[in-house]
Amino acid sequence: MQKTNKQEPSWVKWEVLLLLWMAYLLNQGDRQVFNTVLPSIRDALSLTDTQIGLIATLFNLFYAFMVPLGGWAGDRFSRKWVVTISILFWSVATMFTGMASSVFAIVVLRSVATGGGEAFFGPANYSLLGQYHVKTRATAMSIHQTAYYVGVILAGWLAGVIADKLGWQYSFIIFGAAGIVWGILMAIRLKDKSVPGTAEASAANKCKPGILDGFKTVFTTPTAAMLTIAFSGLIFVITGYMTWVPSYLQEEFGQTQAEAGFHSMFWTYVAAFVGVLIAGTLSDRLAAKNRKSRMLLQALGLIGGAVPLFIMGYFEHIAILYSCFALWGFFRAFFDANTYSILYDVTPEHLHASCSSAMITTGFAVGALAPVLLGAMKEKLGGLQNTYPVLGAIWVVCGLMMAVVAFSSYQKDYNKMN
Repeated sequence: MQKTNKQEPSWVKWEVLLLLWMAYLLNQGDRQVFNTVLPSIRDALSLTDTQIGLIATLFNLFYAFMVPLGGWAGDRFSRKWVVTISILFWSVATMFTGMASSVFAIVVLRSVATGGGEAFFGPANYSLLGQYHVKTRATAMSIHQTAYYVGVILAGWLAGVIADKLGWQYSFIIFGAAGIVWGILMAIRLKDKSVPGTAEASAANKCKPGILDGFKTVFTTPTAAMLTIAFSGLIFVITGYMTWVPSYLQEEFGQTQAEAGFHSMFWTYVAAFVGVLIAGTLSDRLAAKNRKSRMLLQALGLIGGAVPLFIMGYFEHIAILYSCFALWGFFRAFFDANTYSILYDVTPEHLHASCSSAMITTGFAVGALAPVLLGAMKEKLGGLQNTYPVLGAIWVVCGLMMAVVAFSSYQKDYNKMN
């Protein structure tokens, strides 16, 4: 494993944040490319909404299936190289997706190759960032999360422009090439965090985690278990939203692929960008006095974010719809800002990648059902807008459950680790 000097310059942790920020932008942008050009792929291959939703579902299922291996690798091997090889692998697969001419090829390249490659990124990415940022963890995680918002806005717009001008295939080719370039830069600049020579670190190195250790830790720790359940509800709603809203704007409001890709993400994630920076700063300040504040902020985000989901389906005026998008994005950011800070507060450091993978696996296994279920509901209920209240109800239930666990378990679980 590549090591850095014990006395690292203070700027190193911010360079690591920059490198991982851009990698995460490309990671989320890669996913949004598919959602933006989904109608073109559907029409080119003569598929139904349920069938095209199934492709997205298979991606998420395979991703969820492979994430435990990603967490295991992130705790046993160089996190730098796990992250770097991951971005290179999925970027190559994305390029080849643009050359696919059949449903089978798209399923293999999109679900198996791209999903499998991305599965190794998240656990090592978050745990490496968490190693470099301890006192600044929530702030760094919040800044890192903005890459998600910028990525989906940029990809939603740019993929649509490329698809309108050159064809949907080139959207995949160009984004894949960008990922390869950044992966090469990460191989040169990114460094693993040196581990202090403490007794705890030595014990962790001697006892390498097994592939199921993260699951055991998460689901025997009440706070981590509840966080994982709520994260699953979050991902289910987000996956369904991001898969189908671009199509909704194209079908109901006559927008082009570029317009729908831009508007479906811009209003949501500009508001989320603002929300996550507010939530991250607020979380660090409140948590210094009361640790459970982090989880209460997440509960507030879910319940507040459910409100626009309940009402957006009843308005056909586009300005009101965009306002609902923005309100939803602002409140969901309160969950995003605190997720890994909470998880790392209540789980041992040497299992951070494995615990991350347990949470991600569970969340995406549940979220994987959203595209196909919403596609089927869309056909049965006469439009996507009729599914929004269902999504809102999921967030309300998860938010209330989180508030209960914040008061009953958070401090106890935190004290065990500190």
